[in-house]
Amino acid sequence: MKNHSENPFEIFRKECKNILKEAWDNSQKEQSKNNKNSETKKISFSLDMPPSLKLGDLSSASCFKLSKQLKIPSNTLAQNIVENIDLSKMSMIKDVKVAGGGYINFYVDYEKLSKLAIESALILNTSYGYVKTDIPKKIIVEHTSVNPAGPIHVGTARNSILGDSISRILRARGHKVNTHFYIDDVGKQIAVLVYGYKMIDQPQPKGKADHWIGLIYAITNCILEIQKLKKQLKEVPIEDINKIQNKLDDWVIAADDIYERDKILFNTILDKIKKDHSPQDNIAKIMRFYEMEKPEIKSLIRRVVKICLEAYKETYSRVGIYWDSWDWESNLVWNGSVAQIIDKLKASPYYDSTGETALLKIDQIAEAMNLKKIFNVSKKLEIPSLVLIRSDGTSLYPTRDIAYSLWKLQQADKVINVIGVEQTLIQLQLRVALSLLISPKKAMNLIHYAYELVKVPDFKMSKRRGRYIAFDDILDEAIKRAQLEVNKRSPNLSVELKKGIAEAVGIGAVKYALTEVAPKKQVTFTWEKVLNFEMNSAPFIQYAHARACNILKKAENKSIKPNYALLIENIEKEIVKKIAIFPEIFIATSKNLTPYIINEYVNDLAAKFNSFYASCPVLNADEYELKEARLVMVDAVRIVLRNALKLLGIEALERM
Repeated sequence: MKNHSENPFEIFRKECKNILKEAWDNSQKEQSKNNKNSETKKISFSLDMPPSLKLGDLSSASCFKLSKQLKIPSNTLAQNIVENIDLSKMSMIKDVKVAGGGYINFYVDYEKLSKLAIESALILNTSYGYVKTDIPKKIIVEHTSVNPAGPIHVGTARNSILGDSISRILRARGHKVNTHFYIDDVGKQIAVLVYGYKMIDQPQPKGKADHWIGLIYAITNCILEIQKLKKQLKEVPIEDINKIQNKLDDWVIAADDIYERDKILFNTILDKIKKDHSPQDNIAKIMRFYEMEKPEIKSLIRRVVKICLEAYKETYSRVGIYWDSWDWESNLVWNGSVAQIIDKLKASPYYDSTGETALLKIDQIAEAMNLKKIFNVSKKLEIPSLVLIRSDGTSLYPTRDIAYSLWKLQQADKVINVIGVEQTLIQLQLRVALSLLISPKKAMNLIHYAYELVKVPDFKMSKRRGRYIAFDDILDEAIKRAQLEVNKRSPNLSVELKKGIAEAVGIGAVKYALTEVAPKKQVTFTWEKVLNFEMNSAPFIQYAHARACNILKKAENKSIKPNYALLIENIEKEIVKKIAIFPEIFIATSKNLTPYIINEYVNDLAAKFNSFYASCPVLNADEYELKEARLVMVDAVRIVLRNALKLLGIEALERM
């Protein structure tokens, strides 16, 4: 056997699969000799990880399923298979047992697994666990892509951190990944922002630019919504008055809150809007003129958007998130891509322009092309038609997104859109339209990576109302809280070192909190959980890594060869197994795009390492050989903790 492997546990797994197949085939041959009329059955055995070392290191429950087919007791089947197993040809399997009425449990030779797993980690070092794919692909990951009309908030940050982690994982797997930020600079939000910006005579930003821009947008939007609702109160039937009044009350409360943040700015915009007899018409004009590429409006919108984008880059540089491409939505309109899409769709029998707006009959396309089955959608679901063009001739976001998606699919083998779960219907409509324009097979290469919202207890976010928790503020608070903890735990460190540790701990804590939950589950963000140094958090894992570094730093360099046979404690075996399975965890994560599995894995490894530290002396071990064996195991743990955290974009600290 080689002295190292990219995937140590896979060697044991393959041996188990091969010996099961061979034993089954041998048992079938014996049966055929005894009964010439018996039918030979070829089956595929599954292998799962048992919950305890007592139950083996891999276990097969296939005999239970086979028992029903053959009408033979599962325990009898398992016994027959195990009796036909020849362990003499196996290098990693130490024992095989029947248990639980039909389970076949395999036990690994821990001396051999320890040597292979630990030495693989030490030899491969920074690349350990990152098994390369045999079929590398060009992949575009589009994430964040918010309207540049205010700061990044904690909800959007989940998008960014998930997208960044997915990109890191796919790159580590060997794929050529390009990250894209789609700049939504066309549409009403930007028009409202620019309208408000014009009202204050286009000054230079005050403070951090995206926060200032967000305030202008929120003030302008609030005032316009209140105006609109007041007008509706005079026009709606009596039975609708309460409904409108409730909405108005909510907006007035939002306006009061925004007013307190900058009274002068609020009053300036309010006075100017009051003098405008048709603000909505002027906003619509801004939208229309921008799509027409009118120089004055183009210059103004681009300037405001770029101010906001530069502020975004400043925020994301703090957390190590960058993009390979910044794609402008407006370019798709100006270069004719959107017009070409509309012309192609007009030529289809599913285009309808009989009403005020031009529609694409999505459900009819899905039925005609059998797309509901292909996209795994219920046949009963009636997919709404897609509005392509407004009555004033301007395009809508989904229409522009069709053009953008076509361009992306020309650049890559696969496109992953990290977009909120609330966009599920729009993403489905998009794929149906793409199926019509190219093919269902190519449309399947566009993947909607859906994620749920971030919930902050007792706080309801709304960018339009100016109610949000800015990502900058979350980071500042995380670092501040981490600083207090670092001061308490390591008072003797220098001020600069404590500051650097606090930054890495605070930022890591936020990243971990926003990736640890499956994407389609909501994240509840609380500081008690985010900065918990005792369990299931980035600081907890970073502390385990720092502890491993500290042990290794204190160790004397010895040339004694480690005796892996001495790693006999259950906790040592559990750690060796965790080290060995890291490549399998990584492969599964890259295949299924599940960063949270890395969170679970690395947290469990850190917890086991802490248990080991508490119960098994390393530097004061009874024997030199045992000390050496434990030291190399600690080094392997350090490597795996670091490599796993890197996939989440979290710094592995050497001191805390």
